Amino acid sequence: MQLKLTRPLVFFDLETTGVNVGVDKIVEICMLKVMPDGTTTTKTELINPGIPIPSEASKIHRIYDKDVADKPSFEAVAPSIYDFLKNSDLAGYNLLKFDVPLLVEEFLRAGMDFDLRGVHIIDVQNIFHRMEPRNLRAAYKFYCKEDLENAHTAEADTVATYKVLQAQLDFYKDTPYIDEDDNESFPIKNNVADLANFSSTTRNVDLVGHIVFDEHDREVFNFGKHKGKTVEHVFTIESNYYDWMMKADFPLYTKKIIHSIRLRMLGAKLAGK
Repeated sequence: MQLKLTRPLVFFDLETTGVNVGVDKIVEICMLKVMPDGTTTTKTELINPGIPIPSEASKIHRIYDKDVADKPSFEAVAPSIYDFLKNSDLAGYNLLKFDVPLLVEEFLRAGMDFDLRGVHIIDVQNIFHRMEPRNLRAAYKFYCKEDLENAHTAEADTVATYKVLQAQLDFYKDTPYIDEDDNESFPIKNNVADLANFSSTTRNVDLVGHIVFDEHDREVFNFGKHKGKTVEHVFTIESNYYDWMMKADFPLYTKKIIHSIRLRMLGAKLAGK
């Protein structure tokens, strides 16, 4: 269906060095401007972020340091991006939580104020999630073709979850899955270990994900000012960070994990003497 517009609507997407709005940078921006008459214009810019692109980010968007080495900084292209966006409404996928905040942050770093007052912002992901809820009631309806009675009672939800998993085994039997590297696999198997592996979205060290494993199986912080840094490195350069965590309101299991890492470091230090 053709969009009914009274002014341009710009769809945009960012590729970045990471997901921390406060410190990460844009490495690519693509903008598609839809005019009220239905005509479109596309503008894509590769951007030198001025910092190394982490390997885990490059693995996702396939943009490496060499690809942006001779590209302009965001500050250099900010005026042309601003001109492309001005007097337009905005749209994108998950842009309210990440793309818009990071874009505004980059403009401010470049000394430009990108004023969003009066700008309508459409987040396509939120429309999808609200119209196609991803809760147990919706899953039960989709896979089991029945309405879930007595939802949010422990017994009904537990039984429904069991039935949904059984139905998923039938529904996705011999169904290929394509990962972010375009690798094809068939992960939905009637095997607990395979199902557990596929349903895990993070590699947590503690249970809540404050500490996770990186691609080298090192424990790294997943929050705060040291996000992305190894726990051992932080405890080496800022020893009181351990004390702060042990006294702060972190889960006991998280404290157990950092205590074990601290003991391992002390053991390695003693062994080296």
